[in-house]
Amino acid sequence: MKNLIQSVLLLAMLMSTTGAEEFIYYAQVGEKVTLKPPGVHPQKYVYWYFNGRDLAWRNTMGKTWTSQEPRWKDRLSLLSDDSLIINNLEQEDFTTIFKFEVYGGPSEYTYKLLKLTVSMNSPSPLLPGDSLSLSCNAVTQGPNNLKIHWLNPQGVKMRPEQLHARATSQDNGQWTCVVTNARQTHVANVFVTVIDLSPAPLSPQYTSKSRPLTVPCSLPPYISWDQIKAKGMQEVHWQFIPEPGSSPQRLFSLSLEDPLTWKPELTRGLRLVQDPTKINLSLTRDQGSEEDRGDYVCTLEFKNVALTRTVHVKVLQITSSPGTELISGQQLNLTCSLGHPLPSDLRLKWFPPKKSSLSSSSLGSGGHPTHLTIPEVGRGDGGKWRCELWQNDTRLTSAEITLKIEPKLSVWMLVVICSVTVIVILILILVFILYQHRQRKMRHLGRRLCQCKTPKPKGFYRT
Repeated sequence: MKNLIQSVLLLAMLMSTTGAEEFIYYAQVGEKVTLKPPGVHPQKYVYWYFNGRDLAWRNTMGKTWTSQEPRWKDRLSLLSDDSLIINNLEQEDFTTIFKFEVYGGPSEYTYKLLKLTVSMNSPSPLLPGDSLSLSCNAVTQGPNNLKIHWLNPQGVKMRPEQLHARATSQDNGQWTCVVTNARQTHVANVFVTVIDLSPAPLSPQYTSKSRPLTVPCSLPPYISWDQIKAKGMQEVHWQFIPEPGSSPQRLFSLSLEDPLTWKPELTRGLRLVQDPTKINLSLTRDQGSEEDRGDYVCTLEFKNVALTRTVHVKVLQITSSPGTELISGQQLNLTCSLGHPLPSDLRLKWFPPKKSSLSSSSLGSGGHPTHLTIPEVGRGDGGKWRCELWQNDTRLTSAEITLKIEPKLSVWMLVVICSVTVIVILILILVFILYQHRQRKMRHLGRRLCQCKTPKPKGFYRT
């Protein structure tokens, strides 16, 4: 009885229809599409059907129903605004004409699904310099009033002729094909993978003798060693350039044989952060050194291209003149620098010992100088001095130095020291004289007792 009533209502709707308005939707196989009817239809019977068969409906009480046929089961949803969601689109859905009707409404609405296909015509993944070719095809019906353009991974609109070009690292990511007709805009995405090293830091890496050092280099997480090997990788290595124009020093080389192993050459005390099966190729050491200053070059070599990343390392250093052990009253000169004048966007902060005659507040708010001078150091200036390097509100690194300040010798202390020294010298001289006198006495006694070769013993003798 219920189905009979619904059929009668549907027949009445069809008979009262004065015209049909058509909507065209573009979608891809496997996607979901939302067919949205115009206007709002509260407390009315609404129907969705395809090829004359019921697909979904909602009655005036708000109750909804969707088809449970094998083709549509678990793929349909009817929203409160009467929009119909079709999940996991199949090839057959693009030959179906959907209709939406409101009981007693002035018209019916027809929906057609047209297939959209996007693809990358180049073998994935790509290396920088490889040919990149993308295509976006939309099925047309009637007059071709479609407008198609691409958005690159940075969201920049690209002209069609730019989609056949040499790949760069900037091409890695999601490309979007945008299809626009008179009423609807649809987007379709394709992911382009370009093998490259992760970007090097925009600013240098800073360290000091008081801080650890990490030189970053890695592969993106979506790249595997198998993909890299399949593209003909020949070598992976680290090099160090102490200063511009100097010869590179080979630090590590990666053996491409299974298992992957790093071959150390001139390590400079550095080590790899992870084992070679990981995508992290970074170098590290627990404590920085003055000799760490320079450029570190991470390289992946292929047959026709070499992927490199250069990391600049700068070392913050504190030097003390005349040294780290001073006597109270001496002049102290402290210098904190990177070995060259600081750029305008960097500044220093000094942190003297708590009892120092020079406090952080006395340095002023205009910035802490590179060079500090204390005309006469005191006992309170001994201890740990810290210098920090800042860029805006970010602390880049810090360096430390420990000073030892001995007390100044007074006149009384000098008199005592001199007196003790004189007494010790006099005692040594006296001991030497006594020793010499005793030696002479022993030699004189020996001569008196031995004046004849065969002395006669004491006693009475016959004459």
